[in-house]
Amino acid sequence: MPWSMVESSLTCSETTLPDPSQEWSLVTRPRGKVRLEDVPQDSHRDLESDAPTSDGARDDLVHSEKLWVPLWWWPAGLAVGALLAAEVHMGAPGLRAWLPYVLLLPFPIWALYWLSRMTVEVSRDGSGVGELRVGQAHLPLDVIATAAVVPATAKSAALGRQLDPLAFVQHRTWVKQMVLIVLDDPDDPTPYWLVSTQRPEDLVAALARPTPGDHA
Repeated sequence: MPWSMVESSLTCSETTLPDPSQEWSLVTRPRGKVRLEDVPQDSHRDLESDAPTSDGARDDLVHSEKLWVPLWWWPAGLAVGALLAAEVHMGAPGLRAWLPYVLLLPFPIWALYWLSRMTVEVSRDGSGVGELRVGQAHLPLDVIATAAVVPATAKSAALGRQLDPLAFVQHRTWVKQMVLIVLDDPDDPTPYWLVSTQRPEDLVAALARPTPGDHA
């Protein structure tokens, strides 16, 4: 759904946001002062334990992506590791000639892989019931009211002065765009999710596909 069409959730001073200084705001219904972590266990919509189970039937992935760090971070990380190892080595013979490299070079690789661990997935089963998974958080698709792309020019406002303290945010700094997912669930105080994604249009399209609730 285009950014300018989410009238019930978003208001902008213009239909597009050509620069970060433009007004960007979220309009959400009051949901109390309870934070997500204070909600009782049975009302959490985004816990891994809420993943749907089926009698041997597997959900079909309609959207899947892994938020890898930029490619240039890998050689840069290895260069930093090699520089630190060389500082320890300092031309000394024996153990110091090789041990710093063995210990320090794998560290940036592990760190960058750990930073890239988050996945964003949308799945549906044969009956059309599905869920959104962001990392280990889960959200049934039938509680999603609408979704919209947050352009890079509005990202700072969405994460700054306009951010609702009850919102669920999964942000990766190297990903320029995000998707805003407005919830319609009276049992959950979370007004919306803000999720980093490298394919925002695909994610919004996957969330917008019809579910059985649409035909009720």
